[in-house]
Amino acid sequence: MTAVNKALDWITKMAFLNVLWLIFLIPGLGIFGIFPSTSAMFTVIHKWLKGETDIAVFKTFWRTYKKEFIKSNKLGYLLSAAGYILYLDFVFLTSASNEFTLYLTIPYVVITGIFVLTGLYVFPIFVHYEMKSWEVIKSAFFMMLLNPMQTVIMVIGGAGVGYILWYFQGLALFFSFSILALIIMMPAQRAFEKMQAKQRVSVQQSS
Repeated sequence: MTAVNKALDWITKMAFLNVLWLIFLIPGLGIFGIFPSTSAMFTVIHKWLKGETDIAVFKTFWRTYKKEFIKSNKLGYLLSAAGYILYLDFVFLTSASNEFTLYLTIPYVVITGIFVLTGLYVFPIFVHYEMKSWEVIKSAFFMMLLNPMQTVIMVIGGAGVGYILWYFQGLALFFSFSILALIIMMPAQRAFEKMQAKQRVSVQQSS
C-alpha cells in the first residue's frame, strides 16, 4: 500500500508541476515566460533528485521563476537565435536546387544534431551550476560529448515520452513537459555525479 501511495504522490507532483509550467507562461506573455518557467521546473526536479522531496513546490517554483527571469530568458533566446539560423539554413538547403547544396547537407545535419543534443543539457546545467549563458552552452556541449550513454538515454526517453503522448494526448496537459524534464534531468544528474567523482579522484591524485 505504501508503494501505491508513493506512486500516486509522485503522479500528483508531476501533474502539479506541469500545470505550474503552463500557468507561469502567462506572466511572461508566453514568449518571455517559457524559459523562466522551464528553469523553475528543472530546479524543482533537480531538488527532488537530490532527495529534497518535501520542498514546497509552488514556493520553490515561484522563487526560481522570479530570480532567473532575466538570466533564463537571455540563455533561452541565445539558443533560439542559433536555432533560427539553423532553420534559415534548412530553408535555403531545401529551396535551392543545385549540386553545391548537396555537399552542405551532411555538415548541416551534423551541426543540427550537435545543437539539439547540446540543448538537452542546457537547462540541467543552468540549474545545477552558477554560470553565465555562454558558459552554460559551452559546458553543455562538452557534457554531451563526454557522456554519450547519458545522452542516448535522454534521446530514447524523450522519444518514448513523445510516442506515448502522441497516442494519449489527453495526458499532455498534466504530464508532457514535467515528464520530459524528468527524463532529461535524471541522466544529466548522473553525468554531473560522474564528473564530480572524476574531479575528486583527480584532486586526490594530485595532492
